[in-house]
Amino acid sequence: MIDVLDAVKTYGSVRVVDGVRLTLPAGGLTSIVGPNGAGKSTLLSLIARLLEMDGGQVLVDGLDVTSTRSDVLATRIAALRQENHLTSRLTVRDLVTFGRYPHSKGRTTPEDLEHVARALEFLDLEPLADRFLDEMSGGQRQRAFVAMVLCQDTDVVLLDEPLNNLDPRHAVAMMERLRAAVDELGKTVVLVVHDINVAAHYSDHIVAMCDGAVMVEGSPREVIRPEVLSSVYGLPVEVHEIAGRPHATYFPPGRPSVTFSIA
Repeated sequence: MIDVLDAVKTYGSVRVVDGVRLTLPAGGLTSIVGPNGAGKSTLLSLIARLLEMDGGQVLVDGLDVTSTRSDVLATRIAALRQENHLTSRLTVRDLVTFGRYPHSKGRTTPEDLEHVARALEFLDLEPLADRFLDEMSGGQRQRAFVAMVLCQDTDVVLLDEPLNNLDPRHAVAMMERLRAAVDELGKTVVLVVHDINVAAHYSDHIVAMCDGAVMVEGSPREVIRPEVLSSVYGLPVEVHEIAGRPHATYFPPGRPSVTFSIA
């Protein structure tokens, strides 16, 4: 379970995260949605201790992320930033193996190699395992970074826009894999995602943010509602049911309806 207690992050005079209180359930997939500048990525970074809080507290299974030792926290939480930059030339296998560092401290064991092999298979990266990352597409690299995070084998996985650079087929495949990480491996997955209908289709819990605050949270049916999404995004929104799940479309004035969904 993740408890966010009055979390605050300020840049200058702007509160990017403004006193957020949340309890994110364990063992499910939570999507954080909202417009650009809502504070989604900043909140995720506070939970992951990638940013220092200016106020409040975050507890992961009772551990205070601010005061818990880094090596202990790294065995409980794995996080993927929105932007990832590499300064050395690595293969996919090399990158994924980095996910084992909190456990191996650089001395890779046969058990570590088993985790690497499973992560490569899980993300369908085995044919690319020995390719250099700078020779691959952005979408392929993104899958490799997610494999590295899953290889860390933590209970909690935090992903900031994991669908970046993915075409629709691979985006759907990625969400299927993350759903499987929850259902088959018992992970708690929290991700920032822009596609409302991806969140509706795959999530157990959705948090909708705007202007640094949580507007509403709950099940997909509680959040994917016209009045909620219209308020969050500032656009007229209709919601229909497709395959048993709510599906949102928005309507710019004078234009045909547009779907949020990739699938």
